[in-house]
Amino acid sequence: MKNLKLLSSVAGAALVWAVPVVAQDGRDCGLTDQDIAEGAVCGGEATPAPILVSASRDGSLRRDSFTGSVSVITAADLESRQTRDIADVLRDVPGVAVAGVAGQTQIRLRGAEANHVLVLVDGIEVSDPFAGEFDIGTLQAEPGARVEVLRGPQSALYGPDAIGGVIAYETARGNSVPGIAARVEAGTQGTVNGAARYGAYGDSWDAALSAVVVSTDGQPNARGGTRDIGRDSYTLAGKGSAQVTDSLTLRAVARLIRTEGQTNDSNFDTASPTFGFIIDSPGVTFTNEAVYALVGAKFDTLDGRWTHDLSAQVAEVDRETDSPFGLTSASEGDRFKASYVSAFRLADAHNLTFAADYEVEGFRNATPGGFVFDERREIEQIGLVGEYRYSGEALDFSAALRHDFNDLFRDATTFRVGAGYRVTDTTRLRAAAGSGVKNPGFFELYGFVDGRFIGNAALRPEKSTGWEVGFDQELGDSARLAVTYFDSELDGEIFTTFPAPTFIATPANRATVSKQRGVEVSLDAQFGPQWSFDAAYSYLDAEENGREEVRRPEHIASAALTWAAPGDAASATLVVRHNGASLDDAFTDPSFVPVRVELDAYTLVNLNARVKLADGISAFARAENLLDERYEQVFSFVSPGRTAVVGIEARF
Repeated sequence: MKNLKLLSSVAGAALVWAVPVVAQDGRDCGLTDQDIAEGAVCGGEATPAPILVSASRDGSLRRDSFTGSVSVITAADLESRQTRDIADVLRDVPGVAVAGVAGQTQIRLRGAEANHVLVLVDGIEVSDPFAGEFDIGTLQAEPGARVEVLRGPQSALYGPDAIGGVIAYETARGNSVPGIAARVEAGTQGTVNGAARYGAYGDSWDAALSAVVVSTDGQPNARGGTRDIGRDSYTLAGKGSAQVTDSLTLRAVARLIRTEGQTNDSNFDTASPTFGFIIDSPGVTFTNEAVYALVGAKFDTLDGRWTHDLSAQVAEVDRETDSPFGLTSASEGDRFKASYVSAFRLADAHNLTFAADYEVEGFRNATPGGFVFDERREIEQIGLVGEYRYSGEALDFSAALRHDFNDLFRDATTFRVGAGYRVTDTTRLRAAAGSGVKNPGFFELYGFVDGRFIGNAALRPEKSTGWEVGFDQELGDSARLAVTYFDSELDGEIFTTFPAPTFIATPANRATVSKQRGVEVSLDAQFGPQWSFDAAYSYLDAEENGREEVRRPEHIASAALTWAAPGDAASATLVVRHNGASLDDAFTDPSFVPVRVELDAYTLVNLNARVKLADGISAFARAENLLDERYEQVFSFVSPGRTAVVGIEARF
């Protein structure tokens, strides 16, 4: 209830304040920041380039000037693929591996750990302070939203948590997608989903409110199981802006995510043939609830050449698991972060940015009983960032340096440098290098349950360095190819050890180096006015001391083919996603020391179609896992089989 009250008050403020992306090009003909970010048309001609909101601290970097690797999933992409869970569409991004079970879906970039990926939702850090990562399975697609995926170390801009990269989810502003948009659908396994959004704007303000509901009875997720694993997920969000004066803009964002569902436990009976496997566990459920909010102000000086942005954000993440006998585990995490960003445009090609971040993360283990470590803990950190960018006709250059002061660990300095060169009008070479750092999580430092997981207060942060080279090639007027090779090393990787004689789990830093290297390929093409094609492929070699890392397939590929009828009267999209074989740890030995097992490769085929019924009204249908592939993303957790839905959507 306290979370609902907080959300209501901040969502109300979101109707008055702003969340603009700093972008100048296209403003003269009335384009919004979201329009520019998605490459809208200005006066019959395309704007110079879409804007990346997460690739720089001031949010003004054009995509064609970025010196690293980035993929943008537009609102049109989400709509054509009928995306409901953002985790699903991330499978179409090179370098991304997704593995999910009920209550936790993880994403890994370029072989990094799931807690090495920073996830931003409308500029808010949304990771759980307890686990240090975000359950991407709770992020539902909203009408008009878009996603950016920056691959490679970004700690020089964002500090800890960004070793592997950054995933930024941006919802549409009220003036970029005005009016009402709504959809409702129903299908197999008792699925009922719905979404609604309202956007409005005036001469000096804009606002948007959205709500998403996802409900399903689910399917069994245990090998040979019969218990359906369903969930109900609710998202309520608001954002808005108000231009108080010609130079002052205020903004606010708020979001509530609540997920309730069933889950299953492992079999802990050492005498059972299914010891260590997931089995039907009637009455076992989970509840995750998170509230996020951000308020900020942006002030322009020197005719907009020097901008000052001050913001504050909060996050509160509560998780619990229940059994027929009551609450079995719970955690409470919170974060407060204040940031100041000052950006100065020296000339059309030169940009200087300074940023300062102050952050406090807190955690308490709320599991009942006298055998848990339930003392509240906090970590305080201050980060200072300096960034320089040069964007010329042929040459682009960027450099960033960050220093973090931490009250628990040693101070850390991280860097990122990159360059891009346009060899011809259709060929661009690029290269980048950087470093990253990830602090240990609270449960790793202080433990969770006595006798099951003991913390290690002597843990040190993980550190990473990496580099990449690549090229972007325009193929005629309607296709674009991008190829990247990357190489990185992780020092001091935190892993779970099971020391004798008790074999109680406890974390430690590895003395060896973990290495990740690979190739990423993406192709976007338009075949005439009716057909479009997107494809991605990733090869990954991720090893720790010569041993392959878990849940990191060597080969991942996807392809999406979309057909649209003239006049947008109908459309259809076929998506094929292949996940190569990978390794995982199975706790099937009574000592609880993990046993390495192989998960089979799998291929998923999705097909959807939409037909226009009237102006603003369409009917649609979707089949996922059309071939009813049986597969596991995590050992002994069986993923869903074939599903199908039909629905209707309206936009006014």
